[in-house]
Amino acid sequence: MKSGTYQHYKGGLYEVIGTARHSETLEELVVYQALYADEIYGDQALWVRPKTMFLETVIVNGTDVQRFALIETSQEKS
Repeated sequence: MKSGTYQHYKGGLYEVIGTARHSETLEELVVYQALYADEIYGDQALWVRPKTMFLETVIVNGTDVQRFALIETSQEKS
């Protein structure tokens, strides 16, 4: 899992911080932070999602697209 900025297929930008494991199931989770403020969840809220779900494709208007697309790696920002 590359750290960096990802764009959700609905448009939001997120920074992937890294991965973690669920303490009971050991499922690998992606830890990521919103790069925007939200009325409900606040400024730059932290989120986790199963890695398999983070990396999967979804169907939008009959086309498979990545749920989250990498747009810039952390190394590119340096």
